[in-house]
Amino acid sequence: MQRVYVTGAAGFIGFHLSELLLKEGLRVHGYDGMTAYYDLALKRARLGVLLQREGFGFTEAMLEDHDRLAADMARFKPDVVVHLAAQAGVRYSLEAPRSYLASNIEGTFNVMEAARDCGVKHLLLASTSSVYGANTEMPYRETDKADTQVSLYAATKKATESLSHSWAHLWGLPTTCFRFFTVYGPWGRPDMAPFKFTRAILRGETIDVYGHGRMFRDFTYVTDLVRAIRLLIDKAPERPAAPEEIAEGDSLSPVAPWRVVNIGNGEKVALGDFIAAIEKATGRAAIRNLMEMQKGDVPATWADNRLLTRLTGYRPETGIEAGMAAFVAWYREHYGV
Repeated sequence: MQRVYVTGAAGFIGFHLSELLLKEGLRVHGYDGMTAYYDLALKRARLGVLLQREGFGFTEAMLEDHDRLAADMARFKPDVVVHLAAQAGVRYSLEAPRSYLASNIEGTFNVMEAARDCGVKHLLLASTSSVYGANTEMPYRETDKADTQVSLYAATKKATESLSHSWAHLWGLPTTCFRFFTVYGPWGRPDMAPFKFTRAILRGETIDVYGHGRMFRDFTYVTDLVRAIRLLIDKAPERPAAPEEIAEGDSLSPVAPWRVVNIGNGEKVALGDFIAAIEKATGRAAIRNLMEMQKGDVPATWADNRLLTRLTGYRPETGIEAGMAAFVAWYREHYGV
């Protein structure tokens, strides 16, 4: 039975991934600091669901606590580590930048070191579409140069990609980094637009629409995303014998068993269409407050997901109307609205 160690298991994506793995009969051990970046009650509720599942174990501790993390991982003896825990959020990185350095860089290094010491067969690390930064050519391809990050959050995530590449090269640790594109769905984060807009619209409150609504995002439904992660678990990269063996469009490193993969729908959705989907799902009209772009934001994201499909045969398909309808239904039920 495969054993998977999931950091950030009480988080939005970690919860859904753990659920999927447990349903497939895998053993899962979660590790999460349960920080108060957003509503702890929501994290506790997710964790409560997981703790009822057979085959799930959990440790509450911080990534920065290297000794605790290393000992916990060694006890579980994982075959695979999926590192999802991080200090998230582009805007919050303007307010608390040091928390990003501690969690995302030091914490990720601790995960990498513990994974090497445990001899795991595959390390998978969460990155973000924000690493593409000021790139303007779309859709974003994994092989595009990504050196112009415009937020500290994105810069720390790009740093962890580079750190993991060096680790894969030095120690032969098969590593896959995946870049997420605006993930949403049931049990989602309260600091993200799908949650914030839904809550405000149902309350009859004004929503702040940045960039005067002239923004685009590649929205990825959470169950599509975790299905992609599950399939990538079984696709550990191998160091190529020669650079010419790397297929065109593949981000596989020529010197390490390391690869980066986009996980996105492959469609860019206008912010206005996204809001319209929430209006349809709630049956209520949004009251818009048009605002300038915020520091660190980018006007658009759009994934080229052909590498994901080539590796796994899978392509995310959930459209924004169906996805937001499912989110609003969950929100109403969970909060009794």
